[in-house]
Amino acid sequence: MHLLQIKVINSPSLLEASKQKIMTTLELLLKGGWVMAPILLLSILAIYAIIERLVALRKGAKPPQQWLKDMHAKILAGDTQGAKMLCEQKNSAIAGVMKVGIESLAHSSKSLEAAIETAGQAEVYKLEKNLSLLGTIAGAAPMLGFLGTVIGMIQAFMAMAQATSQISPQLLSGGIYKAMITTAAGLIVGIIADLGYKYMLTRVQEATYHIEQAARQFIEFVQSAPREQQGNQANEA
Repeated sequence: MHLLQIKVINSPSLLEASKQKIMTTLELLLKGGWVMAPILLLSILAIYAIIERLVALRKGAKPPQQWLKDMHAKILAGDTQGAKMLCEQKNSAIAGVMKVGIESLAHSSKSLEAAIETAGQAEVYKLEKNLSLLGTIAGAAPMLGFLGTVIGMIQAFMAMAQATSQISPQLLSGGIYKAMITTAAGLIVGIIADLGYKYMLTRVQEATYHIEQAARQFIEFVQSAPREQQGNQANEA
């Protein structure tokens, strides 16, 4: 029995199978051909855009109520410089809009509202940066994957047409699985980019709502402030 086991273990077929290495992910990706290069580039751009937007969208987060109260208190006391310093320290989209509003206190109500509206639109535009890039990647990556599949299938059928001997299943299946690698890679990158785009779009909409709410509260606060205090604020601004 032991001799039989030794013979089985030392059989050429098992030794050959044990020498075969499992294909790594990198080797598998390289099988996809040159189409994998632009897909890899799109994946890097998608990851960069998602991380960059996550960091940037923190600036559009809802400001703490205590910060708004402190800023309103400084404006009410006529300390416009102190209110500007609070906005600069906060370094957020809403703080940027508030700073423009404080600098426009000397103008009429309509001019103040127009300045705040323009500042809000500029901040929203900044928050939407790179969203179009994610949307483009979400559509382009799968198309590149399909292109790689078509190219791979063409190469596989060309190999079949040029084969002088009997066509083996390995010849056909090898070309097909290599072609499908690009489709899988393109779909993965496209799905990640699409999910990132939709998530970021939701965050931008939330940030836009917070900016509008804060701007409206600021305008209502300024309009409800006593005329004398508004005059002092305008002179100091």
